[in-house]
Amino acid sequence: LEKDLPEVDEPVWILGACYDLKTKKSELLSDVRSRLWFTYRKKFSPIGGTGPSSDAGWGCMLRCGQMILAQALVCRHLGRDWRWDPEKRQPKEYHRILHCFLDKKDSCYSIHQMAQMGVGEGKSVGEWYGPNTVAQVLKKLALFDDWNTLAVYVSMDNTVVIEDIKMNNLLISRAGKSQRPLDWRPLLLVIPLRMGINSINPVYIQAFKECFKMPQSCGVLGGKPNLAYYFIGFIDDELIYLDPHTTQQAVDTESGSAVDDQSYHCQRTPHRMKITSLDPSVALGFFCKSEEDFDSWCDLVQQELLKKRNLRMFELVEKHPSHWPPFVPPTKPEVQTTGAEFIESPDKLFESEEEFEILNV
Repeated sequence: LEKDLPEVDEPVWILGACYDLKTKKSELLSDVRSRLWFTYRKKFSPIGGTGPSSDAGWGCMLRCGQMILAQALVCRHLGRDWRWDPEKRQPKEYHRILHCFLDKKDSCYSIHQMAQMGVGEGKSVGEWYGPNTVAQVLKKLALFDDWNTLAVYVSMDNTVVIEDIKMNNLLISRAGKSQRPLDWRPLLLVIPLRMGINSINPVYIQAFKECFKMPQSCGVLGGKPNLAYYFIGFIDDELIYLDPHTTQQAVDTESGSAVDDQSYHCQRTPHRMKITSLDPSVALGFFCKSEEDFDSWCDLVQQELLKKRNLRMFELVEKHPSHWPPFVPPTKPEVQTTGAEFIESPDKLFESEEEFEILNV
């Protein structure tokens, strides 16, 4: 068993919440335990009918993608302060969120849907994904999710464009009859970055830590080469993460029934690793439930990341850059199935993970 959390004076930050280890340790552990934890599973129905029936060894970044999206959905329906208590009945929205991720083909964000949607991103089923590819897959799958009406925006070239996000999130009603703008759709903002060449450049570490302090923090996809983790916070010079590399039996459920959810929460001391061991290729996640949330995130980024740092992790710009192709909000393809194998992806922004723009140092 890993050593217990260190006795340090620095506070611990978890997804925008701050804990003093000396007085709030049990609250901290309850917070970590409440996050939905998705791991490798075995003995689910074969992907695509004839594909793998386990994702052990290849699905870790997909599982991390599920965790970042589940965190956004928990914040959307239950709020950041909601806690899981195994002794109590959970709200019905909680069960509905969990059902979105079960290992079967008709769950909206199942390993089946993600692996098959990845085919349109140039990945064969069973291939390892990097953070950018999994973000593109989540963006597409969210279009089929009518319950959550979540907008997933994946930034390009280290640049977040405010105008594009507002256009994406205040879409005209799809029915087309009334043409009135919809309300703001809750936003999962994903920013794929490369913070160095072979290892993280130390100049970015402070800004990287700042991201976990923001109330909109939804965690970070990343890890070590070919080992994906879902990072949820930090303590001193160590990152705290949920690790998908445990193979559990698939949970068999009938739709509509309550799921035995014990295996979807990590009930051990949180994993930690040195920030300096991080692979430089990551994707930052932020959840903005309302337009005010997004505006205040923009203000925080200006104050904490852009004004104080001589080297910026990413850019935040008001207007769509003129030399870019026009921004086209993603729309659901005209097929009556989420059978992702039918969808050819015209908008592969990056042919491979290697094509991240290297940040200038």
